Amino acid sequence: MDSTQLNYTTTEKELLAIVFALDKFRSCLLGSKIVVFFDHAALRFLLKKPDAKPRLIQWMLLLQEFNIEIRDKKGVENLVADHLSRIERDEDLVLIRDQFPDEQLLHINTPTPWFADICNFVAASQFPLEASRLYKEKL
Repeated sequence: MDSTQLNYTTTEKELLAIVFALDKFRSCLLGSKIVVFFDHAALRFLLKKPDAKPRLIQWMLLLQEFNIEIRDKKGVENLVADHLSRIERDEDLVLIRDQFPDEQLLHINTPTPWFADICNFVAASQFPLEASRLYKEKL
């Protein structure tokens, strides 16, 4: 969370977590029924608030893209999630290194998968150029 998000209310932070997860996994979740369990009853009222802040309206628009059902579940009924949400973290977080030198990427050479020749033959009725007569008969 950035410094602005740290100032959000607890309810807004919980909604931000839902929005972040849905946005992060959008490609996997679109078209699926999603059930979200939370232990903060005020969240339901925040979603129906008529005079919402612009950021809440933006989040609600994102939520409308999904087939989502939001259910209350008390923390005592959902012990694992409740415990994980209360774990204290060290402030010495190690950042994920997501940049790699291009020269390492250029050295990656993966062979053609074994089924590529079969797929190409079925799709285009063409044998690989280096295919032997025996290999062609197998296909």
